[in-house]
Amino acid sequence: MSTLTGTVALVTGASSGIGEATARTLAADGSAVALVARRADRLASLAEEIAAAGGTAVAIEADITDRDQARAAVARTVAELGRLDILVNNAGVMLLGPVEHAPIDEWDRMIDLNLTALLSVTEAALPHLLAAAESEPRRVADLVNISSTAGRQVKRGSGVYNLTKHGVGAFSESFRQEFSRRHLRVGVVEPGAVATELRDHLRPEIREVQQQRLSAMQPLQAQDVADAISYIVTRPRHQTINELLLRPTEQDD
Repeated sequence: MSTLTGTVALVTGASSGIGEATARTLAADGSAVALVARRADRLASLAEEIAAAGGTAVAIEADITDRDQARAAVARTVAELGRLDILVNNAGVMLLGPVEHAPIDEWDRMIDLNLTALLSVTEAALPHLLAAAESEPRRVADLVNISSTAGRQVKRGSGVYNLTKHGVGAFSESFRQEFSRRHLRVGVVEPGAVATELRDHLRPEIREVQQQRLSAMQPLQAQDVADAISYIVTRPRHQTINELLLRPTEQDD
């Protein structure tokens, strides 16, 4: 019997990068997985891959910045898979650049996805997570929020991104204090430089600087972060990993 047999996990941003790797990993751990993202073709392919490996997955196309779609994604997860034990709030966007002359729509996109969408999915998932925490097979449930080293330190050129990731950390700690005695655990994962699509959304001049920075080190891979998430949600009931900071060995900032 696998570690998470009998559980259901929902992963946002599951169509690529950390979300995709996490969905595969949790499925291999025995969890049925709801794959939530906007790119339906990628979700369908991933669901087929998981099923071929003997797992269970449902692909849910949704733009979770729309609160109704976020709630519908959670409702469909529970309707099709029967429950919800693990929520991984992974979906996010990193749009770096100076505050002066910044495209304000970039700020809106980060706030909408990194903060508002996370809150919407969490709000919809909360009663189901609390129910799972009171039932077999584990009698514990998990909320995992993906932050960043940007949630711990502030740098010029990333002010609004810093704002959103510090917000994730603050919300997570308050959540922990509110629900710890009800065995709903919360873990924050703070990766450093990871080789994913995240930098593809940057403006060209900023992307070039970031690519140069990345080329000077061996970055983390998405699977490295997925392994950390798996570690968090497979701890025994009496133990919680509240915060996990994960950097490439060569990253010095």
